[in-house]
Amino acid sequence: MTRIITLFCIFIAQIGFSQSAESYLEKIRNNEALLTAFFQQMPKGGDLHHHFSGSVYAEPLLERAIAEDFYLNLETMAVSKTKPVNGNWENFSSLKNKGKLEYYEQQIMQTWSVKDYNGAVPSDDQFFDSFMKFEPTIQGHFAEGMLELKKRAIAENVTYIETQLSTIPCDMNVSDLADFNTKLRLAAEQKDEKTVLKLLDELNKSLQQKEAKKYAVDFNNNFIAKLHKDLKMDDEKFTMRYQNFVLRFMEPVDLFKNLVIAFISSSESKLTAGVNIVSPEHGENSMKDYWLHMVMFKYCHSKFPDVKYTLHAGELTLGLVQPEELTWHINDAIYVAGANRIGHGVDIAYEANSYDLLKYMSKNNIPIEINLVSNEFILKVKENRHPFTLYKEFNVPIVISTDDAGILRSSMTEQYVLLAKRYPDVNYETIKKYVYNSINYSFIQDASVKKQLIKDLDSRFKTFEAKFSKN
Repeated sequence: MTRIITLFCIFIAQIGFSQSAESYLEKIRNNEALLTAFFQQMPKGGDLHHHFSGSVYAEPLLERAIAEDFYLNLETMAVSKTKPVNGNWENFSSLKNKGKLEYYEQQIMQTWSVKDYNGAVPSDDQFFDSFMKFEPTIQGHFAEGMLELKKRAIAENVTYIETQLSTIPCDMNVSDLADFNTKLRLAAEQKDEKTVLKLLDELNKSLQQKEAKKYAVDFNNNFIAKLHKDLKMDDEKFTMRYQNFVLRFMEPVDLFKNLVIAFISSSESKLTAGVNIVSPEHGENSMKDYWLHMVMFKYCHSKFPDVKYTLHAGELTLGLVQPEELTWHINDAIYVAGANRIGHGVDIAYEANSYDLLKYMSKNNIPIEINLVSNEFILKVKENRHPFTLYKEFNVPIVISTDDAGILRSSMTEQYVLLAKRYPDVNYETIKKYVYNSINYSFIQDASVKKQLIKDLDSRFKTFEAKFSKN
């Protein structure tokens, strides 16, 4: 009896804390500074939609380029370790000697990120074009970026990041398999899934003969595991896992080769947390081969049924593509590819039979990764135009994430500030549920790690909510 009373008192106390935190949140709904302070201190669980290279802020990348005396393209603001043959390139030491360094530093910051964005170029071009301009500063410096992200996460009470760290290096020669590109695209034009799967099976056998597995093993052991261990990424305050990913713009054979290796990698390492596909969804090859890519994921799932995957799908809006192209990407990601999570999902209102699709996502616990800042900048979709409310209305599991906080000059805290400010019907308990979703729907393979992160969230929320019980 004493134990029951004690448990009841704890339960009542916890409800009291929750209600106090909730009432305070309602009181500050329209004050962005107060919301920022509230959410900065609130436990935020995990960031599940996270691109490593786009999450590192531009400042340390620029410092590195200057310190290592990179060459700068004075027109595009791209950098290179060695001077390319074509283009107007000058090294940073020369710019400094001429008194021009400060001017170009400002230009670089405005090109490598959305700092001071003025609409001179389309927002989607500004965003996607930035990656390759600063990419040379990241090669060989993953450790610095990982530690920066860990430090920032801890500072804003994020305890887990599931990041897309790097493509898997592969120098496999597949020139003898080039005819599969034509065969696969011809079958895809006819939506002949049976033929596509047969071709993929033939292609996969050739890839295995070319020792596809060795690339996955080398990546797992000599890159992921080594970095993770050397940097002590996991501790009592923070945990990191890594998504493998492939690039949409590649030719079918090259993409499938990388996809197979990515699935092998994820199947053989507990540090990897599934597979993804990236690059602008509205790009030429992305659109042309989209259905084919979904069948490729379906095929790889048949070979590696335990590997999870989340897909960028529906990162599109009216005007970016033709209206009919808004009707099928999320459908195919779920019904054809069998995605375990969906990233962005902005075009859901335009998808064919969207109500049935939303019900299916809800019934089968397929979460949507909501990226409010990213969707606003890249697609100009925000507030009532954003489908957040639609997903919420159909009880689709929701996780809040950053996407590319470095390029977007954002943070996880800002995502929650916008959520609370723009959607007043989302109360504290619902926001708290989204935080727990970010751990429960993560692709962490080790059940004990996930359990510990949930336990840690429980403790953190108890401490956080206790602050308001004293008000």
